[in-house]
This record gives sequence, structure tokens and C-alpha cells, in this order.
Amino acid sequence: MKNQPASSFSFSSISALAARAGLDWFLLALLGMIGLAYLWPTPGIQEGPFSLSNLANIGVSVIFFFYGLRLSGDKLRAGLSNWKLHFTIHLTTFVIFPLVVLAGLHLFGTDENRLLWLGAFYVAALPSTVSSSVVMVSLAGGNIPAAIFNASISSLIGVFITPLWMGLFLSTDSADYDLGSVIGKLALQVIVPVVLGIVLNRWLGAWAEQYKKALSNFDKIVILVIVYTSFCESFERRMFQSLTASDLVVVGACMLGLFFLIYGLVNLASRLLGFNRADRITALFCGSKKSLVQGSVMVTVLFPDNVVGIVLLPIMMYHALQLIAASVLAQSMARRLA
Repeated sequence: MKNQPASSFSFSSISALAARAGLDWFLLALLGMIGLAYLWPTPGIQEGPFSLSNLANIGVSVIFFFYGLRLSGDKLRAGLSNWKLHFTIHLTTFVIFPLVVLAGLHLFGTDENRLLWLGAFYVAALPSTVSSSVVMVSLAGGNIPAAIFNASISSLIGVFITPLWMGLFLSTDSADYDLGSVIGKLALQVIVPVVLGIVLNRWLGAWAEQYKKALSNFDKIVILVIVYTSFCESFERRMFQSLTASDLVVVGACMLGLFFLIYGLVNLASRLLGFNRADRITALFCGSKKSLVQGSVMVTVLFPDNVVGIVLLPIMMYHALQLIAASVLAQSMARRLA
């Protein structure tokens, strides 16, 4: 048997380790977009009907249309009965999460890092992610129909709840903040395409399921464009000049700590409520995750262009760290089940 070349062995080994840790091309591409925005911000700040920011906004509506195509009425009906599980997940996502971060306002909400704290609070106010929550629940052996139902409903609830939470602070920081207008824009960009997709699920749902991997890649490309344009604006306005490497380490540590704190609280609540193993797994992964997709969509509506990059930084860190941590936890659960 011939020995495998050292370079090939090293590459495959590194790829395998990265996959087991939850790292994929998308996380690396996110970092690449930040670097590209720093080196070449001009395309991201150009305006016009065919600018990158306008094309990204159109792409967002397309994402949610395809998302609605895959959300059949049967999936929604299958999840309606387990109200105790639903209540636990959404109470954690939209109440416990923001209250935990709100408690840190006096510690981290000083003038010099107020935007970073606001970004952390934005993370806490966001809905749960859809695809990765369902994937982790499936891997760990949880209740998949309930995961699909809760992650889907969370995205729709977030269109209304996230702006309400952010309005507590943005109404004083931004004179032109109009809650009704914000919800209207998000409803037009998110809910209308989702509802249209659900209506057309009967005819196009099978097609959307067949090409769900390609559609998932389309989602990621749109997010990359949003991240690029957002950071272009922030770099152009030199918004990151006051941040140091230690600031970034602290933000990352806080995001990881936030994930495990919420994960622990959900685990405790699930045991007290007597959830079976499958429901407990679903509550853990749906209740502790936050959506980069929704975060990228809402940030351009809620915040001025000059601060979008900094506000996006915590959710990008949380997204990467939650994938790594959740992947390790889900695989550990899968091994115990086996």
C-alpha cells in the first residue's frame, strides 16, 4: 500500500478537523469579506439602482421566498401541539436572552464601548437561526419536526419583537427611528416573500427541497455581500480605529460565555419541566442559537450606515462560536445515543 503524500495528508487532516469543529468555507469567507472591505471598500459604498447594497436587499427577499417554499403546512401543523416546548424556546430567545445582556449594560455599556454593547444586545434580541438549529437537532437525535416549527416561527416573530427591543435604545440615539416604518420594511422584505413561498409550496415545494443545498449556498452568498458592504462603510468612516485586539478578544469571550450561559439555563429549565430527551435537545439548540441571516437583514434597516459594521461584529462572532460549540455538543450527544 502506497503512502499518502504528506501535503495531501496534511490538507485532508486539517479539513477533517475543521469540519468536526464546525468550521466551513462560509466562516472563512466571512473573514475574507472583512479583509476585502478593508483593502477595497469602494465597490461596497457605491450607490445606485444596481449597487451591491441594493442587490443584496433583493437577494434577502429571494432567500425568504425560497425559505417559504420549503415550509409546508404539514410541517407547521406537526409542531403546534407541543406548546410547553414552544413556550420555553421562544421565552428564552426573545425574553431571557435580552434580559441577560441588559444586565451587563452598566458593566459594558460605557461611552467608549457603547456600540459594541449595543451589538451584543442586538444579538440577544434576534430570532433563532433555522438551518443550523435543525441540523444540530437532527445530528443529536432531537425532535426534528418541532425544531423546524420553532425555528421557522422564531424568524417570523423576530420581525416584530427585535425592533421593539432595539427601540428601547435606538429611539433615544436616532431621531429618525420610526418603529412602525421599521416593522413595515421588514414585513415587506421578509414576511411577504415567506407567505408567498408558503402559498406556492404545493407546486414548488418539492423542487425547493431537491435543490436545498444550492439554495443554502445562495443564502450564504447574499450574507457575504451584506457583510462586505456593511464593513466597507465602517472602514471608510474609520469606525474601528478605537478598537484594539484585546477588545475583540473580550467580545469573543463574552459571546461564547453568553452561549453557554443560555445553554445551561435552557438545560435546567428542560429538566425541571420534564422534557424527554428529544424535546430537551430541541430546546437546547433552538433556544441558544441566533440568526446571522436575520441579523444581516435587520441591521441595515435598524441602524445608520456608519455604525452597521461594528454592530454586526458581535453577531458574526456569536455565529461562528455557536456553530463550533453546538457542533461539538451535538456530536457528543450523538455518540452517547449510539
